[in-house]
Amino acid sequence: MDHRPVRPKRSVLFDVDGTLIDALGNQRQVWGMWAARYGLNPDEVYQVALRTRPLETFAVVLPDRNPQECLTLLHELEDEDVRSGVYTAFDGAAELLHDLPLEAWALVTSNYDHRVRGRFVRTGLPVPEVIVDAAAVDEGKPSPVPYLLAAERLHTSPRHCLVIEDTPSGVQAGLRAGMTVWSVNTPAAVDGAHRHYTTLCEAANDITAFARGTGTDSGTEQ
Repeated sequence: MDHRPVRPKRSVLFDVDGTLIDALGNQRQVWGMWAARYGLNPDEVYQVALRTRPLETFAVVLPDRNPQECLTLLHELEDEDVRSGVYTAFDGAAELLHDLPLEAWALVTSNYDHRVRGRFVRTGLPVPEVIVDAAAVDEGKPSPVPYLLAAERLHTSPRHCLVIEDTPSGVQAGLRAGMTVWSVNTPAAVDGAHRHYTTLCEAANDITAFARGTGTDSGTEQ
């Protein structure tokens, strides 16, 4: 009988936009079209949208308008962008995701499931078994709820999860969930991240090692 201890199941939880898919230009374009419909300054609207969820954005830039009307238009523009926009996966994303068992990773996004799947199909990225989207939770990032739900669906504990993020709100969400958090695709480390990599490609080998149980759980060394 094999009495060797069983290693705890490790999981990797990825943000999507800005982490696996370069959608910054698409987001700016969608918000620009939305702002134009209401006669607003696109740059000013986008700066608010970068920091807040859509309903919060509407409350700041268009407080007198029905928020559901604003949201409906935004959804229409985003859906059209998924159908006709140009998307690019970050270097190394496809290889990294294909190298991970589907049951070992998940997507945690502030977007919606159907848009994520559409973008992944168009960029050739594999789709995991677990996607936690905006419709799955009442509280978005920086709340820990989305990441905690992903861990639950993967049947693992938060302390055995690695979060890959590119934004302050995402990093805070992972930290509040009690997970290891690495930031990628930014020139400087996001505050609070245990490690930082300027590109996703640079992080790929360490991410794979974590998932296989051959890397460290946390730490700032690189």
